[in-house]
Amino acid sequence: MRRYGMVIRLRPEHRETYLRLHAAVWPGVEQTLRDGNIRNFTIFLHGDLLFGYYEYVGDDHDADQRRMADDPQTQAWWKLTDPCQESLAEPGSGHWWAPMREIWHLTEEAP
Repeated sequence: MRRYGMVIRLRPEHRETYLRLHAAVWPGVEQTLRDGNIRNFTIFLHGDLLFGYYEYVGDDHDADQRRMADDPQTQAWWKLTDPCQESLAEPGSGHWWAPMREIWHLTEEAP
């Protein structure tokens, strides 16, 4: 299992739309994430920043990401959510959400 963190800016004028959409994420979008080996996906809000966290349990993250991006229902979801967001990713990186580097993790048990 590998952990991923990412950040993006929430456009203030679209805040209510984004929150409303995420109060009832489409079941097909959630299933596509599960089928893509994503677990424990969580989005946190702080001011106008969205922090996303998920755990990846598969063997080929890039291939699973491509399969999810090719899913028509996920594409329709992104057409609604992308205008609510402002990317903080490095231009030309190919990322929409800016990846974050993990610097510390508390394990479940003491060594």
